[in-house]
Amino acid sequence: MNHPTTKQALITGASSGIGKATALAFAKAGINVALVSRTPEKLEAVALAARLAGVKAEAYPLDLAALEQVRTGISAIASEFGPIDILVNNAGMGYTGSLAAISLADWQRVQDLNVTSVLQCIQGILPGMRDRGGTIVNVVSIAGSQVFPNWGAYCASKFALLALSKTLAMEERRHGIRVTAICPGSVNTSIWDTETVQADFDRTAMLTPEVVAESILYTVQLPAGAVIEELTLMSNAGVF
Repeated sequence: MNHPTTKQALITGASSGIGKATALAFAKAGINVALVSRTPEKLEAVALAARLAGVKAEAYPLDLAALEQVRTGISAIASEFGPIDILVNNAGMGYTGSLAAISLADWQRVQDLNVTSVLQCIQGILPGMRDRGGTIVNVVSIAGSQVFPNWGAYCASKFALLALSKTLAMEERRHGIRVTAICPGSVNTSIWDTETVQADFDRTAMLTPEVVAESILYTVQLPAGAVIEELTLMSNAGVF
């Protein structure tokens, strides 16, 4: 049976990679998890694994690229699952290609998913979170403070997400809401296998999703009077 003080988290992009690892790390720590992704089967598998740790875990399929439904969809999930204490905005996409060649449609798709959908998730959660305080974690990237050739659209979106995070922290501090920007270097996830990313790196030297997840867990478990506003996490192997 859940203790009345059990925290409840909503995690986007929870069907794989950092999102999945965070869901399982939270579950092991006794945090209930509402899991959001566009792939129902994979999402339900993560929810099942989280339940084995003894917490409440529910899968909520939602395509965050469909911006018109994100805010209301996230708000509805919070109403059904229960008050959200922790929001982890992890969903996003990678994109490689020169700025000279990128189409307007591709540019907009990257910004929509990596920045605007995050704003919509935040707006869906904020009204309820303001009543009780909470923590919002935005998974940014080292590309939010450092640029890389042929990653221009991605870097622009992550710079914007870091600015969003810092501004939100200032605006919501008076409501008892903490905002953390997690900025990992390269992480060995399926992003490297997507059709929008063309890159050839040694993935064995990258951070693992589990390491990033443990760092996220650490930030949300800090005493209420403390916050890590920005955390840059890099592989000790010396790779980006």
